[in-house]
Amino acid sequence: MHVAAGRLYAARVRLEDLRRTLVPDLHRLYVEEERDLPSGGLSALKEDPRAGARAVAEKIEKRNHEAQAEGRRLSRLCAFELPLWEQGIILVGGCDEVGMAPLAGPVIAAAVILRPGTRIKGVNDSKLLTPEERDALEPEIRAQAVAVGIGRAEVTEIDSYNIYRAGLMALKRAVLALDPQPQHLLIDARRLDGMAMPQQPIIKGDAKSITIGAASIVAKVFRDRLMAQLDCEYPGYGFRDHKGYPTPDHLDALERLGACPLHRRSFAPVAKKLGLIPEQQELFAAPKKRAGEAR
Repeated sequence: MHVAAGRLYAARVRLEDLRRTLVPDLHRLYVEEERDLPSGGLSALKEDPRAGARAVAEKIEKRNHEAQAEGRRLSRLCAFELPLWEQGIILVGGCDEVGMAPLAGPVIAAAVILRPGTRIKGVNDSKLLTPEERDALEPEIRAQAVAVGIGRAEVTEIDSYNIYRAGLMALKRAVLALDPQPQHLLIDARRLDGMAMPQQPIIKGDAKSITIGAASIVAKVFRDRLMAQLDCEYPGYGFRDHKGYPTPDHLDALERLGACPLHRRSFAPVAKKLGLIPEQQELFAAPKKRAGEAR
């Protein structure tokens, strides 16, 4: 509606109207409200004798360049999905997990299936986005998704199996939570056992695939909100702020208060506090799989 109104407005505006429009109104209409200029309008503003009008033209031109760059980035971000969509594989899933490195809290994974051709401005590796950007993108991703699945691995599973295998558990649960199930799965540098669909591991996939990037955002927002809720159940540790990561404030709270049920006892700082021998020195070392063992 906003875009259509802007185009209708542009059709009525003539170049001579731009020259008569006050600079504050130019800024409001074409910078703040992002209305479309009439044909030749940008050139007219760039040649306007008023410095304020020329400044408006510069801002519009910068916005246009940024939009073009974002369009090119999103095209690259669909490089793995596009060939699949063109082959008629419309249910392309992407999955990613968060919370591998914290000292406390579960691992959370998300799986997402986007409609073919979906391009969501701003989607990227969740680690490259601010909390505000992630919070704004998450509902848009859900709105444009065919399906979203959440999986989690609890602290007891992390301590029992190790963090690597717990991450795989969370990922598999997120994919199995999708309805419908994907025809093809894009995954961030992993492979899941026992899944029916073809899988495509992609190194640094959350920055190279729009579906994996979308999944990373959904997972991160879900886990951040969960840790904020758990902060109320276990006050004093600051889980709302550091989300369980080993920040100086978290380590100080661990020293003062000791470990709570959310803490991963197999992680060195927690084990040390409890007088245990840490079992997980290397967080991402893949375990040796025994014959017939399921992840």
